[in-house]
Amino acid sequence: MSEDQKPRRREQILQALALMLEEDSGKRITTAALARQVGVSEAALYRHFPSKARMFEGLIDFIEESIFARITRILEDVPDATTRCGTILALLLGFAEKNPGLARIMGGDVLTGETARLRQRVNQLFERLEMQLKQILREAELREGLRPTIPAAAAANLLSTQAEGRISQYVRSDFKRLPTEHWEDQWSLLSAHLLRATAQPA
Repeated sequence: MSEDQKPRRREQILQALALMLEEDSGKRITTAALARQVGVSEAALYRHFPSKARMFEGLIDFIEESIFARITRILEDVPDATTRCGTILALLLGFAEKNPGLARIMGGDVLTGETARLRQRVNQLFERLEMQLKQILREAELREGLRPTIPAAAAANLLSTQAEGRISQYVRSDFKRLPTEHWEDQWSLLSAHLLRATAQPA
């Protein structure tokens, strides 16, 4: 196989794994089944990925790159803190909804029984998201004269766990309860109480 073909085969393997995670919800994915899905031998899989854990890491890398590249654009294009937070959460929920197989990784259920490093990677993804939300909320006082109605760390945790919970519900329902269902109404409630004007000295 040429050097040009190797990246395409790696991408094909990861796409097949994501599809199996979507179609075989609740089932443990074996390398033998994945090889059949791709149409190659198990030995061929291991020429591209030394282990199944590395395949999952490849998908986690894709999730991180996709989400945080878009978050960077949101920070560049959206000026106010409330809209920034809402747009980031909508991005996360929409990404999970459009990629059910990847939502299983984000929800963590498919990583049960896999190496602890994979679960830690997903945990770090959500911790990074929460830190980004906290930074946005803290900067709101300097940028807009607004501050969170509760401490920024608590507010950021509330927002990130809302997204995590909706993604987990999506996976738990076998992708029937969409993570964006009712989200606009719920965000209206959350955002109305997220920030308040900084008290001016008398």
